[in-house]
Amino acid sequence: MDQKPKKILLVEDDPFLSSLLKNRFAQEKVEVMHAHDGDEALALLKTATPDVILLDLILPKKSGFEVMQAMREDPQLANAPVIIISNLGQPEDIQKGQELGAIEYFIKAKTSIEDLVGNVLSFLTSEKG
Repeated sequence: MDQKPKKILLVEDDPFLSSLLKNRFAQEKVEVMHAHDGDEALALLKTATPDVILLDLILPKKSGFEVMQAMREDPQLANAPVIIISNLGQPEDIQKGQELGAIEYFIKAKTSIEDLVGNVLSFLTSEKG
């Protein structure tokens, strides 16, 4: 039986970075759904179940922190794995992300696309589903 392709929800408002990540994950046969803002992300999560959510924090409409808070309050989404990708690198931002349930926190300026993709792929392959 064929394994179904892994699915990522990318929540990122930067068109260049979004395009780069979508193309890179496509090379790895990972399906990417894309939301440009926090509201769109929450709307997508009502109908889709990604294997992991890549979440920027500085977003239009709802911030990544607000998205995570809303997810925690929704029993259907409370345990969805979230990996934060942000330029917010202050210890209190990282701590807040972890308190809201992020499994990883990557600072964009300090993380290459290859490192990010590699980390996400290793999470997806280690996850049994």
